[in-house]
Amino acid sequence: MTAVLCRLFGLKHIETAEDIASETFLKATEVWSVQGIPENPTAWLYTVAKNKTKDYLKHVSIFETQVKQALYTGETAQRPDFDFTPQTISDSQLAMIFAVCNPANAAESQICLALQILCGFSVEEIADAFLSKNETIKKRLLRARANLRADNFQIGQLQETTIKERLDTVLRTLYLLFNEGYFSKSGNHLIRKELCSEAIRLTLVLTENPLTNTSNANALLALMCFQSSRLDARATNEGETILYEQQDKNLWSKELIQQGNYYLVNACTGNEASKYHLEAGIAYWHTTPAAANKWNHILQLYNQLILIEYSPMTALNRTFAFARVYGHPAGIKEAEKLGLHHNSHYHSLLGYLYAVTDKEKAAAHYREAIHLTKSAAEKKTLMREIERLGR
Repeated sequence: MTAVLCRLFGLKHIETAEDIASETFLKATEVWSVQGIPENPTAWLYTVAKNKTKDYLKHVSIFETQVKQALYTGETAQRPDFDFTPQTISDSQLAMIFAVCNPANAAESQICLALQILCGFSVEEIADAFLSKNETIKKRLLRARANLRADNFQIGQLQETTIKERLDTVLRTLYLLFNEGYFSKSGNHLIRKELCSEAIRLTLVLTENPLTNTSNANALLALMCFQSSRLDARATNEGETILYEQQDKNLWSKELIQQGNYYLVNACTGNEASKYHLEAGIAYWHTTPAAANKWNHILQLYNQLILIEYSPMTALNRTFAFARVYGHPAGIKEAEKLGLHHNSHYHSLLGYLYAVTDKEKAAAHYREAIHLTKSAAEKKTLMREIERLGR
């Protein structure tokens, strides 16, 4: 909705578009709680947004001083009417994704801005995603929004040069969004399916446009499908994690696994092998529990991934795969080489690896992980593991 309204107002008035979108959903909560959800809620929302926009243009002076001239000249001269058709909505969303990834901003600032405007992340959630302080993110967003308003980017038909300049940042943004949903570091829920769904929806927008239907976009979408296929099996109704080996395979979505296979095949049409290809390959093997030498394949992919882009989480996941191939004692030695003493996942991994041979050490690492994590759901899961150890 914000994207479509920015098509009308321009990015200089993005706050106005966001305000109208917020007011529209506030109106929905007021009316629907009394009258019930309408037969076509999407149409209802866009109708309300359209009416609120008309009221705004009538009563606020900015219409006369800044918007009116632009509304009837240049690109908008051909579409003075409010156009909320599915094609316009899709095109506007795609253009907005690229608009917020402004090269005038640093890469991290682009991602922060996109997470806030496109995905509705709070400052705290963005800070968690970047392991930064809230104040740092607030300052970064203020500067990024100022550059966005000063940009002459048009919410309309995308140019190929723009896509080449900004696609990498767009993909990274959607990747971060999905990861926050798949393993939330904020709030009380370990898994936030709505964020995973939003990431898939926005990535689908990319694959449905010929200019953005790239190998990397398909690889990222394959990764999301494979990971999402196991969401229902990853947590209890109380929000506690169910370890991979303990998951009910009947709850895995065969449809999403098939979709993942489809997009992974599409991603392998060229010679490119990005981090998204490698992570999609790892996720693929996780959906094939009976495959021979599965963990060997996964470890080989992690070995390649860590060379492309090192991160503490990649290193820890690789160590888990290493332990599955070479045994827990070898895995412990490999994990301790990382020295990630202030990382909760590091201690939870060591707790898991020590659980068979040294329950005291395992419990100590689990307690340290509890101390370090912000996630209430993760704390519950770790407490459950300590109870299983009898410690």
